[in-house]
Amino acid sequence: MTQGVEFNRLMLQMRSMQVEAMGKPQAPAQIDRNVNESAFGDMLSQAVDRVNQLQKTTSGLQAGYERGEPGIDLTEVMIASQKSSVAFQAATQVRNKLITAYEDIMKMPI
Repeated sequence: MTQGVEFNRLMLQMRSMQVEAMGKPQAPAQIDRNVNESAFGDMLSQAVDRVNQLQKTTSGLQAGYERGEPGIDLTEVMIASQKSSVAFQAATQVRNKLITAYEDIMKMPI
């Protein structure tokens, strides 16, 4: 049930960002072929690094809570755990969509 709530909150945040982005027209950027080619790869790498960072943070908080370190409470551990879970699920869904898109492209007749 909490994963559904987190997912709904994530979707609401994404929709609000989309509305905000659509409401503010931006000047067209100059496209440089060399810079643009690596942008997607860099973005994907940063997303994977962010998921990894969240999981490491969660692991550290869990270990600290189990050792009884002061300043780490259960709510903080649970929130970090849910954040890393949602981030991992989102990354998995993006990966699945990329694989599906790749398979669809490969099935196209030449």
